[in-house]
Amino acid sequence: MTSSTVTSSQFPHPPRPNLAFRRLRGQRSPAEFAAAVRRAATEIGERVSCDARYIGRVEAGEIRCPNYAYERVFSHMFPGRTLTDLGFAPRSAVRGRASRAPHEAREAGDPYPPDRPSPDHHSPDPQDPYDPYCPHDPYHPHDDHENHEESDVLRRAFMTRGGATVAAASLSPLGPAFDAAAADRPTRRAGAGDAGAVEETVRRIRLLDDRHGADGLYRRAAAPLRAAYALLDAGATRQTTADRLHSGAGELAISVGWLAHDSGRFDDARSHYAEALATARMTGDRPLETHAFCNTAFLARDAGRPREAVRAAQAAQRVGRGVGSARLMSLLALREAGGWAGLADRTGCERALARARALYERGASDADPEWMSFYGEAELAGLEAQCWSTLGDWPRAARHARRAAQLQDPHFTRNIALYSAELADDLARGGLPDEAAAAGMRVLDLLNQVQSSRIQAMLAGTARVLLPHRRSSGVSAFLERHASAPRPV
Repeated sequence: MTSSTVTSSQFPHPPRPNLAFRRLRGQRSPAEFAAAVRRAATEIGERVSCDARYIGRVEAGEIRCPNYAYERVFSHMFPGRTLTDLGFAPRSAVRGRASRAPHEAREAGDPYPPDRPSPDHHSPDPQDPYDPYCPHDPYHPHDDHENHEESDVLRRAFMTRGGATVAAASLSPLGPAFDAAAADRPTRRAGAGDAGAVEETVRRIRLLDDRHGADGLYRRAAAPLRAAYALLDAGATRQTTADRLHSGAGELAISVGWLAHDSGRFDDARSHYAEALATARMTGDRPLETHAFCNTAFLARDAGRPREAVRAAQAAQRVGRGVGSARLMSLLALREAGGWAGLADRTGCERALARARALYERGASDADPEWMSFYGEAELAGLEAQCWSTLGDWPRAARHARRAAQLQDPHFTRNIALYSAELADDLARGGLPDEAAAAGMRVLDLLNQVQSSRIQAMLAGTARVLLPHRRSSGVSAFLERHASAPRPV
């Protein structure tokens, strides 16, 4: 944020000091703490201009709620703590005060003043991708660095590239019932229509993720998740509806967790998966519990905790046997294989892969969970490629990754980009730089439609491996184009 020009007389009530935030600073000076905030921002790819004055204004209570960039940084610095835990007012409370003046909105860290709709309430014009937050908005002057930066981040995250984020504006089918602020105050018990809307929201998230990746969807999906759990708290008219709501809310938590996972927010993903697991265990929902363990295993592998990945995958298999789906057990065996690969246990990995292939060959059945629609021959080959890559068998990994990209249904744009990125990396590490560059070019073509930090990170790794080969024309063209490509926000 910029330096304040607001005097105390401009606040309707004297600001209340933020003692919780002051305690977190401990013995560090405001300048030292500000430096820690900037370092934390760099670690997660954010840009904030935090200085001692900003820390002082937070502690004085002048900033009631930070903007989204600062919120992400504080969440990284203090995992598991909400804005309220940090001494801030809930965003819904700050944004909901219609009487606030524009300068007050800016001082609260809210980039959307009360007379201008927030992205949660905006209905964009599909013919005008720049409609929602015009760069010339008078409430975002260029000298107001932090607010301008944040509005630009949100504009890119939700409205660029034409696909994912325009569609995300209609993410939830519940309309006002799924408004984050309204969800805090449920006024009636949930009915079958509410349960159906939760289930439909899960389907929409999965559909959008298949096509566009997670980066533009994650923040948008948080509001429906909060509202789904608010519906649970309000109670249901019938037990069958309550059961559907629990299952739907759990699946929604997993879907939002996956969006966090794929966009590199591992702590958030872990929290969402744990929430889904707790929901499943409260109601004895074995399919939901299996799904939560499955995703937990995948996250643990990606987060560098391979032993946890093995344990979670094995737990999923114990619970999932009762579901009666061979394809589900095949996927869970692949999750276990990924953990063994991370432990450099080639024998354990090969055994799990053999079990996964044998189970897959038993074919599909009516017992296959709806969420497994992504799991086909292409995903089987892609996950096997990841195992061989982790074990350092680049030729075998490249062979499976190539097959995965060729077999994938065109609907799953994100997965085609993922498998192609895997192929590019395996070829690069296997000593085939020109082929790797060609595969990398195909990924860059798809990034006009797909927003996935995970894929971006894979491609960045490939670029680093290819740097020594930059004199090759194909590699040079790839590196130049990769360097100029937009980065995830």
